[in-house]
Amino acid sequence: MLKVDARRLWASLMEMAQVGATARGGVRRLALTQEDRRGRELFADWCRQAGMTLQTDEVGNLFARREGADANAKPVLIGSHLDTQPEGGRFDGVYGVLAGLEVVRTLNDRNIETHHPIEVVSWTNEEGARFTPAMLGSAVFVGATPLADALRTEDAQGVSLANALEACGYVDAQRRDARDVEAYFEAHIEQGPILESHGNPIGVVTGGQSIRWLDVEVTGVAAHAGTTPMPYRKDAFFAASAMALELEAIAARYAPQGLVTIGQVEVPNSSRNTIAGKVLFTVDLRHPDDARIDAMEHDVRAAFGRIAAQRGVQASLSTYWRSPATPFDAGCVALVEAATQQLGYSYERIVSGAGHDAIHLARHVPTAMVFIPCVDGLSHNEAEDALPDDVSAGANVLINAVLARAKLAAPAHA
Repeated sequence: MLKVDARRLWASLMEMAQVGATARGGVRRLALTQEDRRGRELFADWCRQAGMTLQTDEVGNLFARREGADANAKPVLIGSHLDTQPEGGRFDGVYGVLAGLEVVRTLNDRNIETHHPIEVVSWTNEEGARFTPAMLGSAVFVGATPLADALRTEDAQGVSLANALEACGYVDAQRRDARDVEAYFEAHIEQGPILESHGNPIGVVTGGQSIRWLDVEVTGVAAHAGTTPMPYRKDAFFAASAMALELEAIAARYAPQGLVTIGQVEVPNSSRNTIAGKVLFTVDLRHPDDARIDAMEHDVRAAFGRIAAQRGVQASLSTYWRSPATPFDAGCVALVEAATQQLGYSYERIVSGAGHDAIHLARHVPTAMVFIPCVDGLSHNEAEDALPDDVSAGANVLINAVLARAKLAAPAHA
């Protein structure tokens, strides 16, 4: 079984972590900012040193190619993302990209030729922290989001994705087609506490759970805080607070797999001495089963309608984004599991709780993921961390699973 150069992989991760480094040990590389561009350029330099050729597609996805014995064979892709949250960590996304690079470096070290080409890809705007929705680059790649729609997407400052691509110099682009991909593998930190709590260094990911994003607008009546008696108020914030408590109760009814989160809250035109007339907030629903998440959304809508009526306010809900539960390819999952067993690592099968580019790819291309633990299950946080032994273990599983799919090149006949 092949093993990667653990020290080289760790050193690459630590060097990349300096690009956009924050004072508290995290990283800020929002998609298509100058920090993200610098990170991409560092990755590209390393890829060129490894003998790879580079290509950027129309939405800024960056592909680094190692040729195979059959130049016409479909490539096996390995990837993740280099962009981060505003206060992100050193491993989320970047681990998968640099583990892919380390696969290529190790194959080069061993003079191993594969039948299929191997491409390492960094997907654009996976996090969704600058442009929404998340996983935008991979969505365009597989055709789930039209390119024109993606290019019109604007950040909070009104900068379009098209303008951001131009500012980063990604204008010499070529269209790529997911139908021309043999398989896709992605390594990632778990971003949760399960693997660490069970003492398993590897998670064999069987698929992604269903995700539903709702936008909620609660409309009451703005009024003076000192002259309006409590019984006469139509307070949008108190109503939204009651809705938040009801969401927690709904999550409990669908425990342990049902998850509910309020991620953003806004009180437009707020003032210290004015009763809130309007509150906007987001709801994130997750469950491994599509039918159960449908039931969760039904319960949310019914509860919000009831609370609005009781409090004399209006509540409107719209579905911003939905991602159905997505199983991964059984054959690719089996390759990951076999590599893990042969390397002697303890592991468990696990469903991804987070969205990943692999979810988009899996609906069009045979796909699998490898999870490693993150310390205290912490991610999307500057304190995010992973242990060097786990980092190398995940990459060892990755290289053997990829090699099994890309296949050794047939020996030349004398």
